[in-house]
Amino acid sequence: MSPNLVIFDCDGVLVDTERMANQNLAEMVTELGHPMTGPDCQKLFMGRTLEDVQRKIEALTGRTLPADWPEDVRQRDLERFKAGVPAIRGIVEVLDRLDAAGIPYCVGSSGKYRKMRTTLGSSGLLPRLEGRLYSAEDCARGKPAPDVFLLAAQKMGHAPETCVVVEDSVPGVKAATAAGMRVYAFVEDPACDREAMTEAGGILFESMSDLPGLLLSTP
Repeated sequence: MSPNLVIFDCDGVLVDTERMANQNLAEMVTELGHPMTGPDCQKLFMGRTLEDVQRKIEALTGRTLPADWPEDVRQRDLERFKAGVPAIRGIVEVLDRLDAAGIPYCVGSSGKYRKMRTTLGSSGLLPRLEGRLYSAEDCARGKPAPDVFLLAAQKMGHAPETCVVVEDSVPGVKAATAAGMRVYAFVEDPACDREAMTEAGGILFESMSDLPGLLLSTP
């Protein structure tokens, strides 16, 4: 039986922003005197809100960051993204298959609306998703709490147990599982923590070309 609704994470699932954003974050943390690489940041922080990331960096560095530090990160990210953000390879075909099958889809992201509209706009995906974007910006808690996925399901008019999530981070997989939703974990990136995603309840897949078959045959 196919799902009633498919909820996509944004970064790393719809648009190829993760490496750019993690490199930017690594540079900023290194500037604080705590050297990190992009893959280090991906492993530690991927899928979390920047407010949560700030708390974790403060614990790592022993420094209190300015209240507007997350906004500084977002601004630097946006400057990089404006140069062009590609869609994830194969995602257009996935959306085409869902449209043909009559299965609605939306976005549930830790990112703010401004960021989503910038990256999705740059990739050419925004016209297909405008009006169906849901952000942790509107929730009391970010991932790994289930709030943004429950918000998306409620706004789209579907019960959580009838929804499927597509994610690429451990916090995102945990959030979907906590929401009572089946979750497919995209692990094309070698830096993905496959073991942790499996332990969190994710069903792993490596190529977007495999996703339509998984979604359209969901038990």
